[in-house]
Amino acid sequence: MSSASAQRAPTTPAAPAPAREQMLRPELNHAHVRFIGVGKTYPGQAEPALQGIDLNIQRGEIFGIIGRSGAGKSSLLRTINRLEQPTQGRVLIDQVDIAPFDEDRLVALRRRIGMIFQHFNLMSAKTVWQNVELPLKVAGIEQAERHRKVRELLELVGLQEKHHVYPAQLSGGQKQRVGIARALVHDPEILLCDEATSALDPETTASILDLLRDINQRLGLTIVLITHEMAVIRDICHRVVVLERGQVVEQGAVWQVFGAPRHAVSKTLLAPLQPSLPAGLQAQLAEQAAGSESALVLKLGVTGEDREAPELSSLFWALGGRVHLLQGGIETIGERAVGQLILSVKESPHSEPEILQRARAWANDVEVLGYVD
Repeated sequence: MSSASAQRAPTTPAAPAPAREQMLRPELNHAHVRFIGVGKTYPGQAEPALQGIDLNIQRGEIFGIIGRSGAGKSSLLRTINRLEQPTQGRVLIDQVDIAPFDEDRLVALRRRIGMIFQHFNLMSAKTVWQNVELPLKVAGIEQAERHRKVRELLELVGLQEKHHVYPAQLSGGQKQRVGIARALVHDPEILLCDEATSALDPETTASILDLLRDINQRLGLTIVLITHEMAVIRDICHRVVVLERGQVVEQGAVWQVFGAPRHAVSKTLLAPLQPSLPAGLQAQLAEQAAGSESALVLKLGVTGEDREAPELSSLFWALGGRVHLLQGGIETIGERAVGQLILSVKESPHSEPEILQRARAWANDVEVLGYVD
């Protein structure tokens, strides 16, 4: 051996790929739920239900999963408590791969993960109290502790006065509150919501979302929900992922995805929440101005880059002339100002290029829709 070789410092072995990734992305060390290359193919189906899913869900956040019918939302949700076993990749809970869990470890895992459903899944022959108490009985919890826990949970969900009634005597919202109480009996760290508000009217949905938000804040639960109701995601979630044909096509903070959706699927899903021209005005819209009396119709997007809502008065003053708000509004999503305005500008002292330049100084996105007389 040469003296140079003898004096050479030993080479430190490279960190394994997952370890290197965690050093570069320290937030992964704190992910409550992590999907690494997750795929799922059901027997007899040529197309995979899930493919190449890489996601991390942080402890204590409310995370939404959206997508068109058949996109893989339920399949992904059910891998978290291993009701579905991925055919590829790994699902980690608190950095532990749950794939090799035996039956005993799965039972323990599922007690850490509550789940609520669209159709409540209550036992019609049992009272509210008995429905909530049943999982505790199955787990062999002593009566005194069961009773303490049921009283505590019924108070949490606002049903302490309904403990003796049967599901048939409850409204849809009350049934879902029983389902939420039952899902919390083992003090879970994670709560899965499978279309939990889809069977409810808007007013009841709002009350259930308030309850879930309160539970998230009070108990520090990580909540993962799937829904086809975009307003639910907007109103309660911190982050959202969009699935299409089993793949992630977009993800991010709710205000980012809702404020400026990038993928065509995201835009389609969010379209019902976006303002559109009234039908009568849409019929009058022309691609070219008919003359000096034509009004320029603009769509202005506020995407949340600025936390505070911009002032309308400054916009109208900047555009000049007669400005009419035709449709739209600005709302707060995740403490960010997000929304769209459709307006017409007529008799402005500024040229059209100047109007557009002034509009871009106010809004994040500006689009010319056309002209109306």
